[in-house]
Amino acid sequence: MSKPAPRLAVITGSVREGRFGPTVTTWFAEQAREHGVFEVDVIDLAAHPLPLVMPSWGGDTDPETVRHQQELSRRLADADAFAVVTPEYNHSYPAALKNAIDWFREEWQAKPVGLLSYGGQGGGVRAAEHLRQVFPEMHTMTVRDALSFHNAWDAFGQDGQPKDGEAAARAAKGMLEQLDWWADALREARVRRPYGA
Repeated sequence: MSKPAPRLAVITGSVREGRFGPTVTTWFAEQAREHGVFEVDVIDLAAHPLPLVMPSWGGDTDPETVRHQQELSRRLADADAFAVVTPEYNHSYPAALKNAIDWFREEWQAKPVGLLSYGGQGGGVRAAEHLRQVFPEMHTMTVRDALSFHNAWDAFGQDGQPKDGEAAARAAKGMLEQLDWWADALREARVRRPYGA
């Protein structure tokens, strides 16, 4: 009996107007589909706004917030692996991304995450490195290989594809293979023995 395909959630971490993130997300999601292993779910945090003020446990909250929270919770929980696309704002990642991470806990646990960053000369690598400190606290493991796009607005053509498509595809393949291995291993482990943080 064949196992169901692992689900990869590709998350756009920026919610700013005029953001470049959806270009990177769309390209990487295409790479993931072509890789042929994952069922791909593209999540845009701008479509799931969560307030910065979190309700107390069991407290009443706005029905619209509840709807966004429940849908995002379900999609994160259904994922076997994550790929997070982040810009670099002031040497770190966006507040909206941190907020989305903080709203959830069990949904992230015992799963791998790959990091894709973009920015100016630094390529967003400081944002990615900061996320490597945050995700272990959520019991989420970051895979070694990451992708960074330096001067991203010049690195992609008007067709939404990287100008150095061959090198970018190679890097994406490396990350996807690591995500595949860890997603499979950790999914089997969660089935065998539920993860208790």
